[in-house]
Amino acid sequence: MSRRRTLSTKKKIALLVSAATVAGGGAFALAATSNAASVQTAQTSVACQGLATALGNNQNFIADQKAHPDSQSAARIANREAVIAQIKVQQQASGCAVGESAQGSQTGQQNAQQPAQSAPAQAAPAPAAPAQSAPANNAGGGAATGQQVCNGSTVTLSGEGGAPAASSNQFPAGTKLKVTNLDNNKSTTVQVTSVSGSCALLNNAAFEQVREPGKFLIRRALIQKVG
Repeated sequence: MSRRRTLSTKKKIALLVSAATVAGGGAFALAATSNAASVQTAQTSVACQGLATALGNNQNFIADQKAHPDSQSAARIANREAVIAQIKVQQQASGCAVGESAQGSQTGQQNAQQPAQSAPAQAAPAPAAPAQSAPANNAGGGAATGQQVCNGSTVTLSGEGGAPAASSNQFPAGTKLKVTNLDNNKSTTVQVTSVSGSCALLNNAAFEQVREPGKFLIRRALIQKVG
């Protein structure tokens, strides 16, 4: 008569746990691979490029404040760090590489009084900055009415709330600019109310009037001085 060898209860439980562990590890590996493959970057997504540019602009501003501090630098840096944290949240929600940073093609030396760069439109808007004078080197200030300006500049948003408006490092407060998104032919006419590190930077309300859904950067923009 043959004898059947049976496994003890403890051995059966151990084998079941081992099998579950192996299966779970395989599922985790597949999920991790899937998530990694779905992450977008500034090179593969316009939305991610806009967010990366916004992050880079704020990081550059913080670096400049640390290099040239004044009595208000600590408050400005704290504000920008909060904006950066919100941008990272939006990067994750948009499937972008979290923390990816890029310098905008139109970003120059930023004035210490410029408004916060770019929290996304979905984020809570930063309070509007008071009207400021344009920097001394406002090369576009002498442009004739109706003339195209800021040639080759891309356009993104500042994160400021309030009525549609713009900020600029080339035009004084009170200047009127017409910004047209050539990819969808939408345009908005806004008044410059403050200083920024860009030739023309739109606040949230103005950017919403010309943006394409899901994009935080206008690559092909026609900007005209109209007043």
